[in-house]
Amino acid sequence: MSESFHIHLVSDSTGETTQGVMRASIAQFEGVEPREHIWPMVRSTAQMELVIEGIRENPGPVVFTLVSSRTRQPLVEECARLRVPCVSVLEPVIGMFARYFNQKTVNRPGGQHTLNAEYFDRIDALHFVMAHDDGQATEGAAEADLILIGVSRTSKTPTSIYLANHYGLKTANIPFVPGIPLPENLFNLNSSVIGLTASADRLIQIRRNRLLMLHQEPETDYVDIETVKAEISDARKLFSKNAWPVIDVTRRSIEETAAAIYQLYSRFHDETNTGET
Repeated sequence: MSESFHIHLVSDSTGETTQGVMRASIAQFEGVEPREHIWPMVRSTAQMELVIEGIRENPGPVVFTLVSSRTRQPLVEECARLRVPCVSVLEPVIGMFARYFNQKTVNRPGGQHTLNAEYFDRIDALHFVMAHDDGQATEGAAEADLILIGVSRTSKTPTSIYLANHYGLKTANIPFVPGIPLPENLFNLNSSVIGLTASADRLIQIRRNRLLMLHQEPETDYVDIETVKAEISDARKLFSKNAWPVIDVTRRSIEETAAAIYQLYSRFHDETNTGET
């Protein structure tokens, strides 16, 4: 039986950092069920008073990202009075960098979301993904940083979106469909082409769920074990023939798949820039 507890995630920005850290940490424990109280964009004394009132009503650990001492100090003091754990996600890392660079911090709330060139690169990459999703506009594939190819339901679209949003990579994805040739221009690109695959059992499970959601016939070649195995085999032969690296997504989350792809992409460009083959 799961043990439920309250946890408060307080941030002077969107709260994505606190949520990510908390969920990654909680995943290491079994039998616990957090009841999240999310407090984003806390930048004034009045807003912090509402947060503190919420903690009083539902005491529990507090994880925060607050760079301003004006808002941070009342929270830390009240948590000490209530005897609930209170930890800053950013403070140890910011402190380390302050010592390393021998600089004082600027204490800019939401600094990671500054509208700089990197931010706009990510927006451009997301637009590119939407325009080149599922084999669309393949004539523009030459502009892609990455091209993902895989049979149906190998998480090509969500992985492409993640790569754009987190790494700023313009990613096109193209489905591998037996009997339908891939675009010719795909074989003469400098872009990194990566194949995605998964086990037949996993693909059939995902495809069946998809068919149920769409209220479609549940027994077709789309979920036939031998047909799916043949699809996977043909795709792997294509990847091998073109020396495209392959990532098995069977037991990987979207984040893990994207991280593995980014490593391959970085390695490819390091080799290209140094003239290696």
